[in-house]
Amino acid sequence: MGLRVRFGMLVIGAVIAPYLMSVTPAAAASPGDVVEATPTTVYLAPGKLLEVPVKAWHLLYRSTSATGGANVVSGTLLVPKTPYLLGKRPIAGYAVGTHGLGDQCAPSVAMANGTEAELAFVSLMLLKGWAVAVTDYEGLGTPGEHTYMAGISQGHAVLDSIRAATRVPAAKLASGGPVVVMGYSQGGSAAAWAAQLQSSYASELNLKGVAAGGVPADLLAVAEHLDGGASAGLAAAAGIGFDAAYPELNLNGYLTAEGAALFGDARDDCVGDIESKFAGRTLAELTTTDVLALPDWQARMTQNRLGAVRPRVPVFVYHATGDEVIPIAISRTLRRDWCGRGANLLWTSVPASSHVLGAVEGGPLAIAWLASRVLGLPTLSNC
Repeated sequence: MGLRVRFGMLVIGAVIAPYLMSVTPAAAASPGDVVEATPTTVYLAPGKLLEVPVKAWHLLYRSTSATGGANVVSGTLLVPKTPYLLGKRPIAGYAVGTHGLGDQCAPSVAMANGTEAELAFVSLMLLKGWAVAVTDYEGLGTPGEHTYMAGISQGHAVLDSIRAATRVPAAKLASGGPVVVMGYSQGGSAAAWAAQLQSSYASELNLKGVAAGGVPADLLAVAEHLDGGASAGLAAAAGIGFDAAYPELNLNGYLTAEGAALFGDARDDCVGDIESKFAGRTLAELTTTDVLALPDWQARMTQNRLGAVRPRVPVFVYHATGDEVIPIAISRTLRRDWCGRGANLLWTSVPASSHVLGAVEGGPLAIAWLASRVLGLPTLSNC
């Protein structure tokens, strides 16, 4: 679900032909192939202040939807300007938390505008000499609706952002180097899905470890918890995202007149507006039937429930004890499921009193753990 940060609107700078790298559709036929890589500038503060001293590209790259169809996803690649002296430069796939549903909410837009809060964590990775690929996910920054919380699509987008990073010639990133993945909240789901999918979808990646925090592993349980509360908008946004990923769900067919207006109005909003519009509302008030109990919805939610497949790489999962958005019990269930399947898992709680503070307290721990994986140090599991 989401880090509650509202981002301003910005249109990424016009494409300058001499600096634009394009790949013809015939050549770009595989997931991770780069359709377009445009140099961009990333800022730490609004007003284009505090430029991040890296080489950066706004990417369009090929990926795979939740139903197996080919799509194109956007993102940002950041590469330190200083040489990496310890072998092939590591690549981190960074998955952001909830930004919203409209294209203006995309992390690539926020980074170019100096309003991306999660650059704090990305910067810690850059300081280690790692390249960082930040996906916008499907439909967030590209035509079509954002398939928010469709975990399979999100996992594909993360893995393919790493593939794409090695296919930008100017970035000079070698394939076969160490790879790590990190994310929190929506990003925690995306990172965890990348862990589950990597062996079958992107087995060529030299994935060393995945860190996932605040993971909404069971969306049905999360939706029940959020219904009628301050963050009910996050569950509503997930409904919109699932409807975009799986058209047979036909969300509009089950909405009341008020529900249709409210959901329709939210489809291009950023997270702050979504939360304010749906705060205190229940799904029952806005629908004509119990949507989440319908067989089609049940099947797709079950399909996107984490824990059924053992990650083949070490995983670090962290969760705030006081998480009001995603109860820690959901993370404990994920721990049980993965451990029961033989995962190499280090699970920890952090003493944060809220979902957002869980990201702040757990993020540095996650990056330190990933750094140990890059160095090849022994892993510790507490299954």
